[in-house]
Amino acid sequence: MSLDIKICGLKTDEAVAAALDGGASHVGFIFFPKSPRNIDPALAGRLRRAAEGRAKAVAVTVDADDATLDTIVTAMRPDMLQLHGKESVQRVKDVKARFGLPVMKAFSLCERSDLDQIKPFIGVADRFLFDAKPPRGSELPGGNGVSFDWQVLSELDASIDYMLSGGLNAGNVREALAARLPGGIDVSSGVESDPGVKDVRLIGEFFRAVRAAGSTGAA
Repeated sequence: MSLDIKICGLKTDEAVAAALDGGASHVGFIFFPKSPRNIDPALAGRLRRAAEGRAKAVAVTVDADDATLDTIVTAMRPDMLQLHGKESVQRVKDVKARFGLPVMKAFSLCERSDLDQIKPFIGVADRFLFDAKPPRGSELPGGNGVSFDWQVLSELDASIDYMLSGGLNAGNVREALAARLPGGIDVSSGVESDPGVKDVRLIGEFFRAVRAAGSTGAA
């Protein structure tokens, strides 16, 4: 099984190059002012050019309105939109209709019952991303460097396509993949030396750890 690998929260040429050279299938750019990974749409548009023909460029937003999405899509030309807020089923439908792009809808998980929230989105969102619930006091819906109990996903229907996120790093990705092999994995804070600062060495270590886990897709 091929494993998609998304390096998210990219802000520099060096980080994008490290992600692509490592074998990333997706590169993510975050548009959320409260995040240390927030990026200007024009800069994201320049950086994403390196991914053309090599990886899909993903624009990550949190409850963004149409005007904000218009600006991002025009400047960046993403291949996919990731909605990481509290967007409703109707909002996902509207975004897909407006931009004609696939949408990945993110959900925060802690226990098995949290999976109930995805049911209305099945067949609407093109893919899911499962992240950990933010720690108390955090203003960020993701990128907090915390994980959840991956066994929560053990009863998930195998037909549901998703990326696993939340606290992944070179030290625990083998365990995560052994617990439940997803269609993709997403890493952000786990390859940073400081919040929002991608470390090319850590990016390389992450890809090596994925290969060591016996997964394909990071050749």
